[in-house]
Amino acid sequence: MSTPLTGLPADRTLKTLRTHRQGPLLTVELNVPEQGNVVTDTMLDDLLTVLDEQDPAVRVVVLAAAGDDFCLGGDRGEFAEHLVHDPTGGGIRASGVRARRVCDALTSNPAVTIARVQGKAIGAGLALALACDLRVGADTATFRLPELALGLPTAWGGLLPRLVNEVGAARVRELVLTGRAFDAQEAHHLSILQNVVPEDALDAAVTAWAKPVLRRPPAALRVTKTLLSALTAPTRLADASVLDPELMAAVVTELHHASAGSRRSG
Repeated sequence: MSTPLTGLPADRTLKTLRTHRQGPLLTVELNVPEQGNVVTDTMLDDLLTVLDEQDPAVRVVVLAAAGDDFCLGGDRGEFAEHLVHDPTGGGIRASGVRARRVCDALTSNPAVTIARVQGKAIGAGLALALACDLRVGADTATFRLPELALGLPTAWGGLLPRLVNEVGAARVRELVLTGRAFDAQEAHHLSILQNVVPEDALDAAVTAWAKPVLRRPPAALRVTKTLLSALTAPTRLADASVLDPELMAAVVTELHHASAGSRRSG
């Protein structure tokens, strides 16, 4: 069904994304709905291409997703493939660097970034949404951080320091350690979402945010966005997420070696 944002003429169709441009508003749509829009290296490369080549005249970037779910997280099958090609974890490190670059590109984007979330936003999907300035979710949306239950650290794209900044350490600790799912109302209470609406009102909610932003003088908007990013970002000294690629690679390779050793001994 065509909507004010998702029905715009497509400017580009990449392997995992579609982009739509209407003047100073750019919509970037994750477009692998049959796979739950899971994050792969190809998707990260596509996102980097779009964000790196973004027209300076763009003042609002909407991150949306096709299908029932925003994003079901990272592709664990791709992790396994990386280990086949490089058992030392080099491929996983490279993927982690891409993830951090994408999330940083959303956070530090000169345009105002808006996440439009429906269905499930899990792990890396939650990280992508959280990297945006403004986040609106359908009232049926759900969220989860399952990494620990999967034997993985919560070390993807700088998710953990962003969560602590936005939500607070005590609540983040509980969400990460239990891995429980939480709904849109709780996400709003935690400031993971700034607005919750019925799913059929998502586009109207995005438009309600985008319209006044698009009327702001470009220079003032750009400087204000830069100031907000600088004031709310963790300091580089305290931001341990620079280690995310190394931590993820270390844990995954250890799990892989332990599993291989168990199979041999069995």
